[in-house]
Amino acid sequence: MKVLLVEDEPKLASFVEKGFRGEGYELDVAYDGQLGLSFFRQHAYDLVILDVNLPYHNGFEVCRLIRLENPEVPVLFLTALDSLDDKVRGFEAGADDYLVKPFKFQELLLRARALTKRQAGRSAVARTLRLADLELNLERKTVTRAGQRIELTAREYTLLEYLLLNRGRIISRVDITEKVWELDFDTNTNVIDVYISHLRRKLDKGFSPKLIHTVVGMGYVMRE
Repeated sequence: MKVLLVEDEPKLASFVEKGFRGEGYELDVAYDGQLGLSFFRQHAYDLVILDVNLPYHNGFEVCRLIRLENPEVPVLFLTALDSLDDKVRGFEAGADDYLVKPFKFQELLLRARALTKRQAGRSAVARTLRLADLELNLERKTVTRAGQRIELTAREYTLLEYLLLNRGRIISRVDITEKVWELDFDTNTNVIDVYISHLRRKLDKGFSPKLIHTVVGMGYVMRE
């Protein structure tokens, strides 16, 4: 299991990190909300643990942004804010659990295990990404639209998977280059446009509605 901890108190972050690593978890630490979002967008996490009072973006804002990009990942607030109004704000932002400081590490660990176990159960069932009548099976690495099998190259499949995982969100050419090609962005290349064109020909031509959209000056978005 891989955990993202967003906590601006180094001593507490070190305590939590040591505890989770001792239990066999991988854990990344971000010391402010902006860095936390950056980590979240670059890696796949099984659990996010958020403080509320964070520099740049507070925990409620970070949670809402995470939920827009990934409705499934479990989010646990770990904060000194203990009023009912604070807890309501946390759950309304999209949190799955709320633990007040000071806390015992064993309780945090138990809650983390419960959340990741619940999510693992859901993920085992939902191994297909869907948008309209388009389906991508993550286990078989197959793609169909309206029941028709679509043959993609390995790079086309990786690009489609990234777009579907971020469906509804505008993805820049820089994002695609870094996340799919894992290269520094080259402003002189049109490779992204070429592969988007390939996907449109295979996925949208002859089907309705069109799913791959260009947002001029910003990038691409998959939506109905």
